[in-house]
Amino acid sequence: MTPRKPAATRAASRPATPASSTPASPASSSASSPASTRGPQTAGGTVSQLDRSGGGTPPGKILDFPTPRKSHRVRNIVLAVTAVVLVLGGVVAYVVFSPALALRTVVVEGNALVPTQEVDAALGPLLGTPLTRISPGQVRGLLADKAPIEDVQIAAEPPSTLVVTVRERVPVAVLQSGREFVLIDSEGRQLASVAQRDQVKLPLIDGGTNAVNSAVFSSITTVLAELPVGVLSRLNNASAASVDSIQLSLSGDQRIFWGSSERSAEKARVLEAMLAMPASDPPVREFDVSTPDRPVTR
Repeated sequence: MTPRKPAATRAASRPATPASSTPASPASSSASSPASTRGPQTAGGTVSQLDRSGGGTPPGKILDFPTPRKSHRVRNIVLAVTAVVLVLGGVVAYVVFSPALALRTVVVEGNALVPTQEVDAALGPLLGTPLTRISPGQVRGLLADKAPIEDVQIAAEPPSTLVVTVRERVPVAVLQSGREFVLIDSEGRQLASVAQRDQVKLPLIDGGTNAVNSAVFSSITTVLAELPVGVLSRLNNASAASVDSIQLSLSGDQRIFWGSSERSAEKARVLEAMLAMPASDPPVREFDVSTPDRPVTR
């Protein structure tokens, strides 16, 4: 019987397996890499960890950023400002001189004494002028010979319309001139004329058109200018033998003794209140307001 060799002797006697015949696993390859180290043992094998202590991003090269120089910035600002100025100048030139804004239509408002056709004809030289170049002074100058017009206001309505708002003088009386009747204001300006006396409800001042030259004319018109429209339209006649004896006449043969033109505003208020009173029996023939604190009826 051959005695059995010990285990250690059997292992030593086996032929050694060449290392190149067995392929290496990834784990074993990574374990052999110098950038990794062997981690703790687990049930499935070992875990490799990235060693950052000796690695990282290699140092780069710092480049100079090309910032504009100060002179370039100033030049750019100057060019930008110049461009803006040129654009604005072009817009202004277009607005001021462009034929697209030329006046073609005139709209007249607020006129009663002066016909619209007369205003249109007077403003004819402005047709074709850009609206932006038409001033109120130009319009007033062209209408200066129209006695009824006291003032005008204008408003442009692009692209081609000009609205002219007229403020007229207020007529306070009429003067007879031949077969016509002339409307006059408180300063004696002749504003318009009518063919028939009943076409206007204003008092007639005696003396015809020469009445404007009399000594009492301004006193009479001052009184008439203070009267409300409702009272003025009820008057038939206004006369005065002197500056202290102004008299007015109403329809129905009623008279008003006014006296002088002093305190005319107070007298006008008193007269308006007296005319608003109920008619009396017998009817009043005369209202005396020469002393407005103590008016008298007769």
